[in-house]
Amino acid sequence: MRTLRALAFACAALVLAITTLSAFIRLSRTGLGCEPWPQCYAVEALRIASMDNAAIGAARIAHRISASAVLLVIIAALMVALARNPPLRRQGRFVLWLLGLAAFLAAFGRATADSLLPAVTLGNLLAGLAMFAVACAFVRSAGGRERPALSPAWRAGAWVAAGLLLLQMALGGLVSANHAGLSCPASSACVIDGASWALFNPFHAAGDPAQPLNPAGALLHLSHRIGGLLVALVLVGLGLAAWRRRRRVAAALLVLLPLLQVAAGVLLVSAGLPLALALLHNVMAAVLLAATASLLD
Repeated sequence: MRTLRALAFACAALVLAITTLSAFIRLSRTGLGCEPWPQCYAVEALRIASMDNAAIGAARIAHRISASAVLLVIIAALMVALARNPPLRRQGRFVLWLLGLAAFLAAFGRATADSLLPAVTLGNLLAGLAMFAVACAFVRSAGGRERPALSPAWRAGAWVAAGLLLLQMALGGLVSANHAGLSCPASSACVIDGASWALFNPFHAAGDPAQPLNPAGALLHLSHRIGGLLVALVLVGLGLAAWRRRRRVAAALLVLLPLLQVAAGVLLVSAGLPLALALLHNVMAAVLLAATASLLD
């Protein structure tokens, strides 16, 4: 179990690194972090140049190394779980889920390498975040500590919260893929006169932004903003209830992180989408999903 626990922690750390590196590559390719900002966000020549810079090249290499390493860790964990007599079935199920998600991401990435569809962004984003949540569940299962049992009604509520959180993450992915991050300036009202419902369709080609303040994405951006407030209320309420049921770590995360996530979203738009803050927004979303998922078992 000590070996399995070490492998579980290594797996969770590697998956978080992979999702963060993937977000860095994806966001950098849309122009975040380019210079001069924000003009380069809408200039095709500068955007293409940003795709070939040294930082993205290094991130790609680190991403491939991390992906190879996590696959080896998963295979090793599966062998350890099956080597026990009797086999560690609960831990083995989590490892098999991780193996399936890793295979999906590898095949999906190879099949959609040159696609600009928002659906590709969503597939990579949601599968990567789900893989981190499963990796954290694997860590908990390898810890060997019993936790207070939760009722079916409580788990149903946690499933609803997790579903709402995934929907909010999908909206965030669509905002990023459709270059709608600055469609609603934080300091003014969101004007939706020129907004397009087509941007809610992940199979609608996003194309290149015509200007940094893309009016077509205003409705999508506003939906993500309102959804963030609603989901934050749900998660804070879930966290307070979890505290009373002695799920203290998950409860603390579910009370604090939604508030920080909302503040980060406001600051992200106010500051003009700084890349470092966008990555932090992505990491906090991953931890929030893992904390919510921890209440499902």
